[in-house]
Amino acid sequence: MAGVQLTAVAGLVRELLREEAPARIAALTEELFQEARSVLEQDRGAAALEPRVEEGAISLWNWAVTKHTSSVVNDEQKAKLRFVACRLVCLCEGSDPPEATIRRQILMSMKTGKGWIDIGKPDLADEFLEIAVSSIEKLYVKLVEGSGGEADIHVHKADVEKNLFKVLSYQAESAVAQGDFQKAVMCVQRCKDMLMKLPKETCYLSILCYNFGVQTYELKRYEQSSFWLSQSYDIGKMDMKYSLGKEMRAKVLRLLATAYFEWDCNLYLDRALKAVSLANQEDLHPAGFFLKVKILLKSGASDEDINSAVAEFLHHEMPLDFCLNAAKLLLEHGRESVGFDFLKSVSERFESSPNHGRITLLHIEFLLQSKRELLAKQKVEEIIIGYYTGKQLLPEALNQLHIILWDMAAKHYEAKGYSEALHWYNYSVSFYTPGQIDQNLAKLQRNMASCYLHLKQVDKAKEAVKEAERCDPNNIFTKFSIYKIAVMEKDTNKAVEAVIEMVKLAEKSSQREDKLRGEENMGTNLLSLAAQIALENEQQDVAIKALEYLAEHLQDCRQLFAALKCLVRLTLSKVVAENEEKDEDINSMLTYLTLAHKRLAEPFTGEKFTGDMKILEAHWFRKVAWNLAVQLRGCPGKMRDFFLLSFKLSQFCPSDKAVLIAQKTCLLMAAAVDLEMGRQPVPRSEQMELLSQALQHVQACKEIWKVLKLTGDFAKDPTDTLLLLYEFEARSKLNDPALHNFMESVWEQPQIEVKTLEIIASLAMESPARYPILCKKALKSALNLHRKQSVIDVENFSKCLHSLINLSLPTGLTDLDACVLQEAWDYFEDGLSIISSTDAYPEMEILWLMTRAWNTGIFQHTIGKCREAEQWCGLGMRFLSHLGSLKKTYEGHMVGLYSEVLDKLDRAKGSLSNEQE
Repeated sequence: MAGVQLTAVAGLVRELLREEAPARIAALTEELFQEARSVLEQDRGAAALEPRVEEGAISLWNWAVTKHTSSVVNDEQKAKLRFVACRLVCLCEGSDPPEATIRRQILMSMKTGKGWIDIGKPDLADEFLEIAVSSIEKLYVKLVEGSGGEADIHVHKADVEKNLFKVLSYQAESAVAQGDFQKAVMCVQRCKDMLMKLPKETCYLSILCYNFGVQTYELKRYEQSSFWLSQSYDIGKMDMKYSLGKEMRAKVLRLLATAYFEWDCNLYLDRALKAVSLANQEDLHPAGFFLKVKILLKSGASDEDINSAVAEFLHHEMPLDFCLNAAKLLLEHGRESVGFDFLKSVSERFESSPNHGRITLLHIEFLLQSKRELLAKQKVEEIIIGYYTGKQLLPEALNQLHIILWDMAAKHYEAKGYSEALHWYNYSVSFYTPGQIDQNLAKLQRNMASCYLHLKQVDKAKEAVKEAERCDPNNIFTKFSIYKIAVMEKDTNKAVEAVIEMVKLAEKSSQREDKLRGEENMGTNLLSLAAQIALENEQQDVAIKALEYLAEHLQDCRQLFAALKCLVRLTLSKVVAENEEKDEDINSMLTYLTLAHKRLAEPFTGEKFTGDMKILEAHWFRKVAWNLAVQLRGCPGKMRDFFLLSFKLSQFCPSDKAVLIAQKTCLLMAAAVDLEMGRQPVPRSEQMELLSQALQHVQACKEIWKVLKLTGDFAKDPTDTLLLLYEFEARSKLNDPALHNFMESVWEQPQIEVKTLEIIASLAMESPARYPILCKKALKSALNLHRKQSVIDVENFSKCLHSLINLSLPTGLTDLDACVLQEAWDYFEDGLSIISSTDAYPEMEILWLMTRAWNTGIFQHTIGKCREAEQWCGLGMRFLSHLGSLKKTYEGHMVGLYSEVLDKLDRAKGSLSNEQE
């Protein structure tokens, strides 16, 4: 098995050496590394017997170096390939390898170990560094065995010690990286012991210890750091010929002092001061003096000791930056006396420097921090005087001064000290020349305008805003300042104009691709404030303009719906105040509620707007829409729109019984309105659209009604009837091909009411619908239901019969089929049967039936149908007998005419008999 695994590794090596594609090289490198890690010591024999393994390993080593140089393989891949090559070479080692083989193995093991350390995997380095030590020992034994005397032995020993020194230093690096302090100390000590024979390595070992000190300092292992830094300094002094330079020694000492300082300043104060003093002796560097002052301050040293330390800054002519930092340090630690005296000395020393203003600025800053505003003002006034007498500040210093002045003004503004804030702003204005155009000056003037407004000095505020507008006319904050003044002066028109300008600028800013972070909310924040100011000053029209923009652009859902609610309330209050419903206000309400629906439909994220909040908002807006719909009975179109909005908003609410009832009612009302509007004289295309919409509402309502009926008893609810009638009207007037199928299901309903059938009959003939067959069927069904009643509703029965006879016996027709006459005859007989059984039948209806029957008979008489004439006139005479007060009016005339009809009929019969004889 051993030979097989080794053969696989060798095969992968050969394949890799031929490969050029970077991706394949990376894959083969990883595979080779994993395979090589599993090759065990037992493979040694097989490797020794196969010379091509060693050749392949050496080729792989050289290939990795070449490819790394040309950036084909990275540092980690190079380390892995060296790992493979070194392991294979070690396995190929025989029982008595030659000197060259051992030296090669030492070199490869050292470089492999160092490679793992450099890429941050020191644990993988240890094995190879141990191999290197073992190989060095073998080399020494071999060299001693072949030496010719004592002199040769010393030469060989020196040769071996160079490599051993390197390996030990690498082992120290690995130990430090793995946190093994004791091992690292032991390795460094062995290296230190070897320096007498290898003095040229002094600098290398000193820097190595310094690096260990830096690493452990960064890990806050101050005890270890102080040890390594002390070692670095001590080693650096062992041989001055090969030691570190004085600058590096001072750097080591400063870090050592810092390590003591941060470890425990009170406990190791003396060591820290000693280290930093030595550093300053080695090399005069500002950082050393600064550190010394820092340590003294931390230790609570007296002002006298600190004065002595800072005097060295001036004595050794340290740079201005270090002097300023030292002054800051003193003042931040509350050493004001020393600090201000030091600043005074620094000011005198750098009197002619162009950076002298920085000293004064620092002086002002600390005067303000120590609440000495009067002294700070004197310093500012000195700068202003100097500014106009040739001692101008550098641009950077001037900017810093403006920041200080504005900060002080803002501080007083927040504390409502508006006059004092103006004082500091005026200092800032002093540095601008008349007519200068600058955006910062515009901002300054706006800030001053705010102060003037708080002080009720409107005219001065106007002047300041005018100046701001001159400098930066297209700035939203400038428009906001104009707006505030307009509101204060109750100039509604100007305030609205300002809001419109702010909206335009906010929209323009939101469309910019290069907008700064935070700019997106600037417009909405300002307009929110504008709306608030308008409301506080009872200027509703102005507030509405601002809120309308916010409702469109706010991203925060809670703020958005708050703005929409405010808009709704404001508009409602306008309607109430004006005591009329203006189209403009109603349209606005429709817009706001539609926007609420749109935003509720959008997905939302974050914890600020929860699902429960969404439901609450939906309920609020749907109820508003419902109430508006109810109030708009005089505007059917708007009423329908609000009912539909209420329905749509309710879809964001849980489908409990109350919500389902509301949804059902909204859709029923919307369908009813569409049908009613469709009955009006409108173009056919518009009528078709209204009827189609009504049908859609009915279909949606039917689905909700199915669910709702499962929640309780709705036996007395008229919804089924309304849905039936609405659907019939819509389909019939649309001339819908599905109408007849729909009516089949209606006829099958067991409990359909008479009234419903009568309405169906009426609708079936209502323009543009014309379905006489359906109408007749509905009327017949209605008559049947009337007859089945225990007490017949005579009045409704008479109306139903009236309609049915009108439909069956149309007026104006000259030739009626016998079947048609027979059908009509049956209806008259039905009427007589009911009339005969009750005195409640309306007399006018009896008169109408009598007249229709009589006129039909007379018509038959005129066309020579005597027998039919006698029948129908006789039918009319039967109705005559049931007339009350009107009987006498018609009886004489009808009896005479009826006699003529009978005589004519008798003569016709006589003529017929003679012909037959």
